Amino acid sequence: MTTGHLVLIGLMGAGKSTVGERCASALDRPFVDTDRLVELHAGMTVAEIFSTQGEPAFRALERTVVADVTVAPEPLVIACGGGVALDPDNRRALRAHGVVVWLRADAHELGRRVGSGAGRPLLDGGAPAATLARLAALRVPAYEAAAHAIVDTDDLAIEAVTERVLEEYRTWNA
Repeated sequence: MTTGHLVLIGLMGAGKSTVGERCASALDRPFVDTDRLVELHAGMTVAEIFSTQGEPAFRALERTVVADVTVAPEPLVIACGGGVALDPDNRRALRAHGVVVWLRADAHELGRRVGSGAGRPLLDGGAPAATLARLAALRVPAYEAAAHAIVDTDDLAIEAVTERVLEEYRTWNA
């Protein structure tokens, strides 16, 4: 069914990068973060891309990165930027080449985790929890369409989230 990639999706603050790094270590495979790959490709930060080129340019770069990383022959752990799943082509590529796990959390919990939201272009800095609640309402259908499995992260330690993600991955990749 898959090339063996483990793919993590969800809103910012869900723990994709932290959990992804731990899963990669447990599975003894490389970890990649789509936002970092976009930054490497563009030679600037995500925030700089948003401010100088706009969100559509960022999403186009993101689509290219997802297309490239999903066809990597070596199994990876891939942490996706929060908006990756909005694009139907991205959803198809992620599902076709990996097991997609949605890290889900309450918007207030996500707001606590991201703090002021500094450096995150889609957060206005004034009310991250409210912005995250709005983003969640818009993105839930895309996350549902992309995910093979859901792991709720509210009130769980990183270790527990990591173990649940690995359990889901092993179940779907059996």
